[in-house]
Amino acid sequence: MRLLVSPMNLEEAKAALAGGTDILDVKNPREGSLGANFPWAIREVVELAGGAVPVSATIGDLQYKPGTASLAALGAAYAGADYIKAGLLGIHTPSQASEMLVNIVRAVKDFDSRKRVVAAAYSDHERVDSIDPAILPEVAAYAGADVIMVDTAMKDGRSTFEFMTEEELEAFIRAGRDQGLDVAIAGNIGFQHMDLLMRLDPEIIGIRGMVCGGDRQASIRQDLVEKAREAMLAAP
Repeated sequence: MRLLVSPMNLEEAKAALAGGTDILDVKNPREGSLGANFPWAIREVVELAGGAVPVSATIGDLQYKPGTASLAALGAAYAGADYIKAGLLGIHTPSQASEMLVNIVRAVKDFDSRKRVVAAAYSDHERVDSIDPAILPEVAAYAGADVIMVDTAMKDGRSTFEFMTEEELEAFIRAGRDQGLDVAIAGNIGFQHMDLLMRLDPEIIGIRGMVCGGDRQASIRQDLVEKAREAMLAAP
């Protein structure tokens, strides 16, 4: 299991890297759950990482605009991200999700087939009228994506575990693996959730708020990234 920490600037990326993150995930929380950052911010973090850890980049909480999404995905890939993460917020049907992901994957893989596409849905999908994460494994696999993720769309302190049961998350992880996909779990994760995450054992845990002292608009702290790493190692 790998720890993904989401910095919004170079200083935060330095703290996350020094704290022991496995993946640096460049985002802009001011623009939403999976808010996109600027290309130069991605490039700076890629240069900082220097290949020591992979760099992920979010391209937004996307509406149903496959062309816009594919251009954003290409931009993140060109800026140097190893993982390109797309949030399917304004998607309402499996066919819409498929069209979005097919074009995002093509944009990325035509540029560099080694880069990985992350398809993200939202545990609180009913609150934001978005697709159920349960459809994501099959659709993402059909489109040629590499990773599926569940996150929270609304950052109001409620976690993924308030919207999906342990059994539902187990089924999501199992369905992803059955399709040959890696699975990431995120969404207002706190230190109190670490034992549950160890039981679920996804490939990736995505965090920001818990390493910002509970406020995702604050700055990432190296000591809290270190604490998260220690919690992963200490959990049964």
